[in-house]
Amino acid sequence: MSGRKLSIIIPVFDEAAGIEAALTTLSQYRGRGIEVIVVDGGSRDGTPALARPLADRVLIAPRGRAAQMNSGSAVARSDVLLFLHADTQLPDNADLLIEHCLARSGHVWGRFDVQFDRGGLLTVIAFMMNLRSRLTGIATGDQALFVTRAAFDAVGGFPEIPLMEDVALSTHLKRIGRPLRLRARVTTSARRWRKHGALRTMFLMWRLRLAYFLGTDPAQLARHYGYAPPEQ
Repeated sequence: MSGRKLSIIIPVFDEAAGIEAALTTLSQYRGRGIEVIVVDGGSRDGTPALARPLADRVLIAPRGRAAQMNSGSAVARSDVLLFLHADTQLPDNADLLIEHCLARSGHVWGRFDVQFDRGGLLTVIAFMMNLRSRLTGIATGDQALFVTRAAFDAVGGFPEIPLMEDVALSTHLKRIGRPLRLRARVTTSARRWRKHGALRTMFLMWRLRLAYFLGTDPAQLARHYGYAPPEQ
């Protein structure tokens, strides 16, 4: 990457319970000059105030991950963007891995493998997620997708749809080139999987993804998922 730095963009909504811990884990990156941008979608629990001392910038944007991540990318100062969920933790030296691998491989985008912070059946589910991603070239938000600014701008950023914005962006980026697949693992929270049941959540995600590829309106999928941003 010829010395180019990384901007980490984190969309949040009502993450007061965990945002300080999440941002504290990124202090090593800020110490190396990595920019951390938090984009809040209208939290009602004080998330922005908790985030400000621990991030380089905290923005307020219309609720919706796509809109929030696009807002963060618009002000990011780096040539490489990494989109990180608030409940996902990067592996050690993730910035150096990205820099080294992008420089050597010629890729313009990629993602990490994923693991959950709980074992058991979720270990199998994570294996299947990583295998599916390798076979399809599609990265999901839990996998900490990263992309050069040039490639991100070339495809117009995230389509601002209520759900599947990560799948849509991956599909557009695949037209430029296949993703770089880093086997280093990000660790993501199993909170939703524990709340709704691992198998039930897995089958729900499969159904939603199939429905998306068959042309179902993402707004309808978001309602089935239990997430629907307020009408603007």
